[in-house]
Amino acid sequence: MTGKTILELVETAIRSADPYSAVRRSLSCRDGTLYIEGNAFEAGSRVHVLAVGKAACGMAKAALEVLPGDSIGSVLVVTKYGYTFDGCKGTGLKAIEAGHPIPDENSLLAGKLGLELVASVKRDEVLLALISGGGSALFVYPAEGISLGDLIRTNELLLKSGANIYEVNTVRKHISKVKGGRLAKAVKGTVIGLLVSDVVGDDPSFIASGLTVPDPTTYHDAYGVLVKRRIWERVPESVRRVIEMGMRGEIEETPKELDNAHNFVIAGNSKACEAVARKALELGFNSAVMTTTLEGEAREIALAVGSIVEEVAKRERPLKKPAVLVFGGEWTVTVGNATGLGGPNQEFALSISKKIAGLNVTVVAFDTDGTDGPTNAAGGIVDGGTLKRLEEAGIDVDEFLRNHDSYRALERVGALLKTGPTGTNVNSMVIAVVGDRGDAL
Repeated sequence: MTGKTILELVETAIRSADPYSAVRRSLSCRDGTLYIEGNAFEAGSRVHVLAVGKAACGMAKAALEVLPGDSIGSVLVVTKYGYTFDGCKGTGLKAIEAGHPIPDENSLLAGKLGLELVASVKRDEVLLALISGGGSALFVYPAEGISLGDLIRTNELLLKSGANIYEVNTVRKHISKVKGGRLAKAVKGTVIGLLVSDVVGDDPSFIASGLTVPDPTTYHDAYGVLVKRRIWERVPESVRRVIEMGMRGEIEETPKELDNAHNFVIAGNSKACEAVARKALELGFNSAVMTTTLEGEAREIALAVGSIVEEVAKRERPLKKPAVLVFGGEWTVTVGNATGLGGPNQEFALSISKKIAGLNVTVVAFDTDGTDGPTNAAGGIVDGGTLKRLEEAGIDVDEFLRNHDSYRALERVGALLKTGPTGTNVNSMVIAVVGDRGDAL
């Protein structure tokens, strides 16, 4: 029953972050006026729609249902390969699938078409920007002098360096013509951004690298990230040149104010975690959201989370059993020269299997978008018996963790979680189900 319970909670998390529902809850249009969470905006003579991110299709479908047909202008939807569905296709709508987590030629095409779209928005018109996680890679247009290849190389180095999303996006903003608010700055009319957050703390300026949001970071900050992560000398020379020119004031900074842009976070990790905790209560568990700002190296924070789970399992504090503990945030993996296959959530699951060994506990760690790292798994599900099964299968857990080969280890014992593309992305989540000695799960 434990497995059924935990999968039901995973489903609750994904359903609560559904981008289509979030837009329908937040957006309405009456008598030429757009209403977003109690705020009114004149729709003007036309509303153009730009949807970017893993949740782009669901968001676009909802918006196009809400907006009067005669008010809709150009529509561009940019999402990840395999994330386009029939509901976001239609007359006059262009949908592009592009690379993630590493940008590709289609990402560049998306950026080019996006800039053309925003340039066409007149002063009395509105750009409705529907932004979700993954947009940083899916929608790119490099700064002058930086090639797509150089941009890809920089992204690869950042992702392998262990940099968190704030650090990665700080660099991305300063080698781009669309990120860090630059896209909105190119719009003559009004910009309304509806954002589905995939960043810890739901800071709008870092969701998809802040396409429509003023940027608090600087070229000096971008330089600091590359130095801190020891990749300054390894990024392409063109990237170093642009950042150095920016630090000298020879290139304009990202905008720190945008009078024409209004942004609203309509879904995020915190709301999804709360939905899981409520569902657990309905199922008869004591439950709590422990944090929605969990960050760090996956295998290390897994041990810390495992300690909390162990405390509940053995001493029933801070919750009595049976209990469900929910953790939200984003964890990273510093790959280095390792050649293994996996993702942060799979590594988290493999690591915590050591800490919960022998306990009446089941833990799932997963990415809400359905893909964890460059794999077809969303994450991993482990329990008190997983470590023993791994050992019986000839898996040395510590060796596989050192090689960041969590996918192959978990696959060997049937511990991978595969949801397929979910159409949303509100970061990662850990759900721990802790039973009592009577196996009340």
